[in-house]
Amino acid sequence: MLGHDVIHLRGLEFYAYHGALPEEQVLGQRFLIDMDLFFDLSKAGSSDQVEDTIHYGEVYQVIKACVTGDSHQLLEHLAEDLAQRVLGQFACTSLRVEVHKPQAPIPGIFRDVSVEIWREVGEQA
Repeated sequence: MLGHDVIHLRGLEFYAYHGALPEEQVLGQRFLIDMDLFFDLSKAGSSDQVEDTIHYGEVYQVIKACVTGDSHQLLEHLAEDLAQRVLGQFACTSLRVEVHKPQAPIPGIFRDVSVEIWREVGEQA
């Protein structure tokens, strides 16, 4: 059954400066990233060779550079930036990325705010 293989990266945590409010861009806050990379893992499963898969340590470095680099006003824009960078640098056919903002400036009690997008190779926002 092809097409259902996936590499999960969960709970990647970074301190960064994203948000629509000016103080968010100055003070910063925690962001958590979840990403699923869809890729046929059968060759790596047989060969036991890292070159036959997507090196998730390298994916982590791309995610880190994106989240801790330029500031974005919207989670949607950060998610799109993450998706396009990873799709452009790795052999996955599609991905899912979820950006969590647990301390979003909302007057109320909540656990988390997040944005989730799904993208395929060749698809642009």
